[in-house]
Amino acid sequence: MNIDNGSRAAIGVLGSANMDLVVRVAAPPRPGETIFGSSFITVPGGKGLNQAVAAARAGGRVSFIGTVGTDGYGTALADLMTDEGMDVGQLRREGITGTAHITVDAEGQNSIIVVSAANLLTSADQVTDEVLDGLGWLVTQLELDLATVQVALARAHAAGVRTVLTPAPARPLSAELLRTVDLLVPNELEACMLADRDDPLEAAQVLSELCRDVVVTLGGDGAALASGGRITARIPGRRVEALDTTAAGDTFVGVLTTLLAEGADLPEALQVATVAASISVTRSGATSSMPTRAEIDAAR
Repeated sequence: MNIDNGSRAAIGVLGSANMDLVVRVAAPPRPGETIFGSSFITVPGGKGLNQAVAAARAGGRVSFIGTVGTDGYGTALADLMTDEGMDVGQLRREGITGTAHITVDAEGQNSIIVVSAANLLTSADQVTDEVLDGLGWLVTQLELDLATVQVALARAHAAGVRTVLTPAPARPLSAELLRTVDLLVPNELEACMLADRDDPLEAAQVLSELCRDVVVTLGGDGAALASGGRITARIPGRRVEALDTTAAGDTFVGVLTTLLAEGADLPEALQVATVAASISVTRSGATSSMPTRAEIDAAR
């Protein structure tokens, strides 16, 4: 895969791609309860694809590394990647496409059940030396097999490619893996679980002793940056009326990485990513909610 780096470092996103099946309800059903939803849509999603689309729309030069099925959903996701200008040379077509079953309530909060399917067929073998030679950044999450993520991060880190990890869905991670992460971006719950702390800011400080930098997202309260065991920056949230928070975190990560790849410093990149995430929560769906760079710049 030959990538012309130009003035921006290329971003490789190793991750999941799902078709999101989204239903809106007044309130989530209780166990054993049947309720009526007010709407249903299908939207391309998956944390990997979400972050890749967010990065591409913000102006990033993105290649997607993952697997989608040979079914109609897989074709739709592959077509979206191409339409968004991504390099799909490392996209595999095999098996059945992953799905995410999402319920969004009247407050814009969501609950999600993921059926990984083809995503679990993604292999670290797709992250070759040739691929890494064309990248400045590798972004990944935890919706793939953990061994695949660990090997890919280690290879990228050893090759001098900057690594970004969103530790979601939350699970225990070894110190060995975390040492290969240049930028860890957990939310409050993920940070506390990883660090075994009750306070997300304290957790971020603990984690930053292993990772180069840690950004903990704080929902409507913005984000905090920890480096070298201390909090080094706080970015306030941008107040908006939330409709759907499904893609806020992934929008944040994709835009953050794009700004860093362009050479912005972390505090500036965090401010832009916070604006982008605040736009996404005012819209429905995952990839359907993600703003363009022009929209982000207009809102700053």
